[in-house]
Amino acid sequence: MRRIIVALSAALLITTAWVVHGATAGSTGMVGSNPSAAANPGPPTDNRTLERGLRIAKLAPLADQLARARLATAKYATSLRAAKADGYQIITRMIPDMGWHFLNPTIQGFDVTKPPILVYERRGRSWQLAAFEWVFPTKPATPPLPGATYGSFGAACHYKDGTFVFTSSQADCAKRSPHTGAAFNFWHPDLVSCA
Repeated sequence: MRRIIVALSAALLITTAWVVHGATAGSTGMVGSNPSAAANPGPPTDNRTLERGLRIAKLAPLADQLARARLATAKYATSLRAAKADGYQIITRMIPDMGWHFLNPTIQGFDVTKPPILVYERRGRSWQLAAFEWVFPTKPATPPLPGATYGSFGAACHYKDGTFVFTSSQADCAKRSPHTGAAFNFWHPDLVSCA
């Protein structure tokens, strides 16, 4: 199973701040140690700087969308309790190099401020929001995020403790997890994840 997630990291915040600062300044040129250049940076001075500016300009819409998603999910950053109160339910236990996944099955379609999946890391009793994903029943014709990549999660029965069993029909879901005995929670069809 290939899962691609949007990692929330300091690098994203720095990139977002850099893009916003560059857009505000109105220049893609680098400001050196020359004080007059700082006051009036002017156009880029070489092809490398110009190419870098173009790459940043292409990333600006993505950085803006991810910044909006981070702001909208800030109340969940260290509060799994708040996420659960808003309808997020466990769908996986810890997946190495990913985390614990929680899905809100009432969120449909794409809204950058309402990711259907929140991914948490856990340290002792503390939970930290680490990433989020958007999911669809089929791959969108138009990518909802610039440069979007896709993963998949097969149809599955999910249980209250985060165990799951892949099955093509809800009718095939056992009332209890065959692995742990936890009660059945919900089933979902095949999903396409977007990050």
